[in-house]
Amino acid sequence: MDTKKRLENYPIWIVLLSNLVSLGIVALGFLIFLKMHLFAALGYVLYFLFLEYRLIRYHCTDCYYFGRTCAFGHGRISAVFFKQGNTANFCNHSMTWKDMILDIMISLLPVLAGIILIVIEFDYFILAATLVILLLTTLGNSFIRGRLACRYCKQRDLGCPAEALFNKNKNESDGNKQ
Repeated sequence: MDTKKRLENYPIWIVLLSNLVSLGIVALGFLIFLKMHLFAALGYVLYFLFLEYRLIRYHCTDCYYFGRTCAFGHGRISAVFFKQGNTANFCNHSMTWKDMILDIMISLLPVLAGIILIVIEFDYFILAATLVILLLTTLGNSFIRGRLACRYCKQRDLGCPAEALFNKNKNESDGNKQ
């Protein structure tokens, strides 16, 4: 087990950097969809807001960081709008890749839209925005979650369905060594 120091409250610079990556993806996605149509861009932002609502309403209320500063600031936001749930419920559900489809779509949809727009009429801005979304989604999120967020998370020790999913192969290979 990882014996790194766990944080009660994350420093504000981690919250800002974490959200900068997410908001960068959404802002670029908005601009790509705006090239298609204003309603497509607004629909994309509404989709993002729906995902954020779903997260802070149905997951953050049961998290250890409810009312505290997690790596994304969601624990504090959730406490403003909702009552605290039961931290034991946080781990009640296992997570599969199928459960992540809605979240993956926040990056996948603008990338697909960008590819379609580039095929229809080549545009350097759309190409650059699409490539930056891919970089933020892969390298950016990997850095944020791997180096800054999950590494110091107390909820991880209490049980986290995402940690179990992302480290499934590692945990299975560790079990085979025993």
